Amino acid sequence: MAADIKHHSIHIPQWKKDEVEEIKKLISTYSLTGVVGVHGIPSSQLQVMRKNLRGLANLKMCRNSLIYRALDESSDNVKQMDKYVDDQTALLFTNENPFKLYKILEKGKTQAPIKPGGIAPKDIVVQKGPTSFPPGPIVGELTGAGIPAGIEGGKVVIRETKVVAKKGDAVNAKLAAILSRLEIHPVELGLDLRAVYEKGFVYESKILSVDESKYMNDLTLAVQRAFNLSVNSAYPAKATISTLLTKAASQSRNLAINAEIIMPDIIDVLLAKANSQMLSLAGVVSRKDANAVSDKVKEKLASSPKEEKKPEAAAAPQEAKEEKKKEEPKETDIAAGLGSLFG
Repeated sequence: MAADIKHHSIHIPQWKKDEVEEIKKLISTYSLTGVVGVHGIPSSQLQVMRKNLRGLANLKMCRNSLIYRALDESSDNVKQMDKYVDDQTALLFTNENPFKLYKILEKGKTQAPIKPGGIAPKDIVVQKGPTSFPPGPIVGELTGAGIPAGIEGGKVVIRETKVVAKKGDAVNAKLAAILSRLEIHPVELGLDLRAVYEKGFVYESKILSVDESKYMNDLTLAVQRAFNLSVNSAYPAKATISTLLTKAASQSRNLAINAEIIMPDIIDVLLAKANSQMLSLAGVVSRKDANAVSDKVKEKLASSPKEEKKPEAAAAPQEAKEEKKKEEPKETDIAAGLGSLFG
């Protein structure tokens, strides 16, 4: 008998077919298709949002069943978007960059009071401190809503910070009214971009939510570290070649001075160094035998700055300390060295 049962196709009204075809056409016309949540947005505010998006994006309101059908009849990549169709949903079509679109929609959101029976979108916190209310029945109303309150200095004050509703809790009428009077608006009204489809890829909202200041700080830090790595590893690059050349010139000059290589650029330094060493040696010799050096050298010794002689007993511990410092570099010196390498 089952074989005798005839299956008749369900008649679909023409207007529904037209809606599906329009959605499919919009998907193929625009480079980006977005699925947005519109739950809780009053129709009047929705119209304002649609008006504000004019010239930027096309907001399409229709039944979820028609959205499913249109997506199902589209390419395999677009079909992935059906898992984001839930509750009250609309489609958004644009040629804008998805990250820019997300930012625009987030900026367009407004805070609103929560309605009685509404679900808390996040933990609702009432902060400790004074209110604008004069003493009166409001104290009992606050207390009745679970908010510790009292009177201080002729004003109603909230005695302690209190979480009055956790995320996901239903807010009763009494608490909703008090929150509204306290001007605490926990509900964020706006188009909630769940995901977008662009050129074969689906981007969820968590990917589109980019902290621009952190992103720029990370880029700056990466550039600094790359620069330091290039300089410390002597890797030539356009951004570091001048620093590398300056560093190489300084190191070669120091090497020539310490190795006493006679060159035109450092001859004055070498002569000054030799003169200083000669005077130092002459000073040691003259202390043992005043007649061992010439009068001219004696004049130079007399005109040169004299070093302060420290007591020998005090010098030994000091020398030991200096030696220890040389052997054991400070942690700050190590940190500074690492800082110069890694920025």
